Amino acid sequence: MKNVVLGFSGGLDTTFCAIYLRRDLGYRVVSVTVDTGGFSDEELARIEKHAYALGVAEHHTVRAVRPYYDRILRYLIYGNVLKNNTYPLSVSAERLVQALAIADKARQIGADAVAHGSTGAGNDQVRFDMIFQIELPGVEILTPIRDLKLSREAEVAFLQKNGVEYSAEKAAYSINKGLWGTSVGGRETLRSNGMLPEEAWPTPVSKNNPESLKLHFEKGELTSVNDQVFDHPVEAIKALHAIAAPFGIGRDIHVGDTIIGIKGRVGFEAAAPLVIIKAHHALEKHVLTKWQLQWKDTLSQFYGNYLHEGQILDPVMRDIEAFLTRSQQNVTGDVFLELHPYRFVVTGVESEHDLISAKFGAYGEMNQGWTGEDVKGFTRIFGQQTRIWHAVNQQAAEHEH
Repeated sequence: MKNVVLGFSGGLDTTFCAIYLRRDLGYRVVSVTVDTGGFSDEELARIEKHAYALGVAEHHTVRAVRPYYDRILRYLIYGNVLKNNTYPLSVSAERLVQALAIADKARQIGADAVAHGSTGAGNDQVRFDMIFQIELPGVEILTPIRDLKLSREAEVAFLQKNGVEYSAEKAAYSINKGLWGTSVGGRETLRSNGMLPEEAWPTPVSKNNPESLKLHFEKGELTSVNDQVFDHPVEAIKALHAIAAPFGIGRDIHVGDTIIGIKGRVGFEAAAPLVIIKAHHALEKHVLTKWQLQWKDTLSQFYGNYLHEGQILDPVMRDIEAFLTRSQQNVTGDVFLELHPYRFVVTGVESEHDLISAKFGAYGEMNQGWTGEDVKGFTRIFGQQTRIWHAVNQQAAEHEH
């Protein structure tokens, strides 16, 4: 009997796949759930029990939260990556880690095929397919939901026919939770105008009084929150989320271009990512030079867009990661913030690498590193070519008339 490794969340689509691959296609099914911060231990145990009830031969849970940070999230922080200046790539980033972990398991067991439950209407099908094609050459990729063009109703009917009780009632809002944020989809996001209501957001607003917050970064990585030091940035991210999310911070709706060429809207709640990225960027503005900041912006925008499109394995991504890592050598210091309902403010930074130094002058007040005569000469040289252009072209215009 041939083995197929199935990426398994336990939802409708992958529940259908587990039965269909075993019963209709005759595979020995090995299900794999990859935790990127979206499941509790109880939920993972429930998913495993569900998988075995569907008849899978083996089920594996891959704990990938720290690898998720180490492989991807650290670079999204280094690059201050927000797609379309809004979205911290909450779902797109975690899908890549999940695909890589599933491919690893398929390689370990020598699987004949690998399967995922993506439909033919979204980005995930491209991300999973590309990584499987690159990581598992010669291994067949099976996508029953996409290939059979199944409706939700058809899937539910199939499960009921096979003795699996599954409610046909669709939840009002679809939720995808992970370490780097939670996506929220509903009827409001299916059109171009409309905000998600309060009840749609995963974390209720329970904090109304402002709070002060202190974050410490060490070479670009978040290492402590309010002076509590953590042994890994993942734990710092979780702690920050617990503090900031009850303010309703990090809620927004992203409008973007999908890989397959259509535009889409999705709500998201990402308190920790938004606070971290804005705080990190504020620190960088104090400690990096003008051209470091500009080239970081240029390369980071490309990195985020290419990552979103599933191209994590392109070697250019390693090149950009090397640049981003090197850029963080002096990004060490404290960032101070104030948290309010639905918003936050960065109030300042403290760093031994701060380039705002009274030794060299105070902007708009007093200079220490140059004289007025130096500026006169500098401006004459700095504007020389532009002055020549205007003089030459004014003469040409006069000649024409």
